[in-house]
Amino acid sequence: MKIALMDSGIGLLAAAAAVRRLRPDAELVLSSDPDSMPWGPRIPEDITALALDVARAAAAHRPDALIVACNTASVHALPALRAELEPALPVIGTVPAIKPAAAGGGSVAIWATPATTGSPYQRELIGDFGGSAEVTEVPCPGLADALEHGDEAGIDRAVAAAAALTPPDVRAVVLGCTHYELVATRIREAVQRPGRPRLALHGSAGAVAAQALRRIGADPAPTAEPSGTLTVLRAGRPATLPEAALTYAEGRMLAGAAPVL
Repeated sequence: MKIALMDSGIGLLAAAAAVRRLRPDAELVLSSDPDSMPWGPRIPEDITALALDVARAAAAHRPDALIVACNTASVHALPALRAELEPALPVIGTVPAIKPAAAGGGSVAIWATPATTGSPYQRELIGDFGGSAEVTEVPCPGLADALEHGDEAGIDRAVAAAAALTPPDVRAVVLGCTHYELVATRIREAVQRPGRPRLALHGSAGAVAAQALRRIGADPAPTAEPSGTLTVLRAGRPATLPEAALTYAEGRMLAGAAPVL
């Protein structure tokens, strides 16, 4: 079994680690183009072109499924990716977990990139799935870039700034950018208020990993022999995981797999 994942940068680590936990025997192909990020501020046509290039590089390795582990690419490029690659290659997009976060009502915050915050796409999701929840959109300028480069001080500043914009009575936070899942614990610590119930964080990595297995008719097998290999592509060329990736638990977990160059 071979699962490919694509993103502009290392935001795909969380979903890749989720696949690895479900299927330690799966071969993984990680395809990105960090020199072109961030994708969010670009026009949709440029995002689509970049996403197609990254996806084609992954598809050349003949995976069984492709996870679009990027909210921006899923918003703007998913129809084009599916038109080109399906049905031969199932394509699984990433959607912010607004529905499960809002299911309990109350105060919910969506942390997302400035380009996504307030976008028609996100507003439509809130309208469709927000239910009775009081939803606050929280822009997180600089957070994805700081995470991409392992900039600890930049991460701290961006998380603190977003936490200051988050309502004090919030009970759940949607991590609306795949990069943010890499520092979920730090986000919880920044937002959690003393005396309040434990904050719920809602990412998308686990859901997209499970959906990828469903699309190819494979069952989870977390106790399988950890024999899966790891292929890393940057701008279509064989590479290794960047140093910044190894600052996160997900990157270190994946680095334990035998690389394929």
